[in-house]
Amino acid sequence: MPKKYEVTPVSGPIQGTVKPPGSKSITNRALIVAALAEGTTHLTGVLDSQDTQVMIESLNRLGIRVDHDRETCSIKVAGCGGKIPRHEASLWLENSGTSIRFLTALCAVGEGEFVLDGNTRMRQRPIQDLVNSLKQLGVDADCAEETGCPPVCVKAHGLPGGETSIAGNVSSQYLSALLMVAPAAQSSITITIQGEMVSKPYLDITLGVMAQFGVTIDRVQESVWKIQPQTYQRPVAYDIEPDASAASYFFAAAAITGGRVTVDGLNQDALQGDINFIRVLEDMGCEIKRERNSITVQGKPLHGIDVDMNDISDTAQTLAAVALFAEGTTTIRNVAHIRHKETDRLYAIATEIKRMGIQVEETEDSVTIHPGPIQPATIETYDDHRMAMSFALVGLKVPGMVIADPDCTIKTYPEFFTDLERLCGQSS
Repeated sequence: MPKKYEVTPVSGPIQGTVKPPGSKSITNRALIVAALAEGTTHLTGVLDSQDTQVMIESLNRLGIRVDHDRETCSIKVAGCGGKIPRHEASLWLENSGTSIRFLTALCAVGEGEFVLDGNTRMRQRPIQDLVNSLKQLGVDADCAEETGCPPVCVKAHGLPGGETSIAGNVSSQYLSALLMVAPAAQSSITITIQGEMVSKPYLDITLGVMAQFGVTIDRVQESVWKIQPQTYQRPVAYDIEPDASAASYFFAAAAITGGRVTVDGLNQDALQGDINFIRVLEDMGCEIKRERNSITVQGKPLHGIDVDMNDISDTAQTLAAVALFAEGTTTIRNVAHIRHKETDRLYAIATEIKRMGIQVEETEDSVTIHPGPIQPATIETYDDHRMAMSFALVGLKVPGMVIADPDCTIKTYPEFFTDLERLCGQSS
C-alpha cells in the first residue's frame, strides 16, 4: 500500500456481495486451545494477519508445531496435551492484545522462563490485572519494568490451581486467558470477577471454542467460575466463521451510500457478538435481511441514536463513521475501556471527526457526534487498524478523504482496501 490512501467516492449506492476473512477473535482462541489439546487439530477458514502470525510464531517458539497453509486458509496444530515443550522462550507480539494476554496465561502452564514483549504501543497497554490473577494462583509472573504493562516475565513451574480474582472493567481478554488455560492446571481453579465485565460477547466466543474441544465450565454464580482439570480433545475439524467486526465495515458501506450489501458466511446466530452491529444499523433506519448463511443490509435514510456499545465496542468506530451521515446526533456510550485498545479510541474518534469540521463531544466513556457538512481531510490512524477501515468509509461519499498509514490494516485485515474496491466495483 502507498503511505497514504485516497478513497475514491462511489457514483451511487453500493450493490454487491463480500465475504470477510476468518474471525481474529476465534482464530487466536482456537490456536491456544488447539495447542493445549491432545493430537493434531485442523483449523480451516483461519485469518492470515499480523495478529495471527505473531500468535503462530510464538506457539512455534514454545515448541508447539503449527503449520500454516496460507493458500487454503488452514492450519494444523500439533497439540502438546497441556505440556509446553520448551523451557525458555522470548515472544514478540507486536501490538496484538489477544496474543500477549492469552500467551502469558499459556506460559504459566509450562516449566521454565518466558518473556513476552511488543512494540511501543504494546508497552502502554495494561496487563497487570492478569499478572496479579496468575500470582494469586501461585505463578511467578511480573511486569519487568514495573509499569503494569509489558514486557512480562513468567517463571513457570506449572499452573498450581486454586482461587483467583480478575478485574472485569478493562478487558474481557484477561478472563478469557484464564479460562482457556485453567483445564491444564494441576488442580481446580475458581475465578471471581470483580466489577462489571466489559465486552461480554467475547466470553461467549471463548466458551464456545472451549466447548468445541470438549471442555466444560461450572458457573457457580453470575461472577464466579470453576474449572476442573481436564483434557482438551481435538474436534474432527474446526471451521472458523468470517470476522463479524470486519463485516461491520461493509454493512456500514451500505448504510452510508444507501446501497445493498450482502455478507456471506455469517448469520444472526454467529458466535461473535459483533454481529449485533446490524441491530444498531436497523435502529438507525436500515433494513436487514437475515438468512441461514448470509446477512444483507439495505441502506435507508439514517437517523441518529443513543446507544450503549459496551458489548460490541470494536464496532464503535464503524458507527462513528455512519453517524456522520445521519439526521440528528448520535451518542456512543459506556465504552471507556476502548481507551486501552490499539490506541485511545475515544480520543482518536473525537480528534479525527473534528478534523473533518464536525462538532463532537468527548467524555470519559462516550462520544456524541453532531452531523454537518464534512470537510475533506487526511485521517490519522494512530497505528489502529479500525481507525483506517472505519473512516475510509467516509470517503465513499465525500471527495478528498485520505487515510494515513493504510498498512496498519495488516493487523487484522491485510486485504481490506482491495476488498472494498472490489465491492465498489461490483456497483459500477
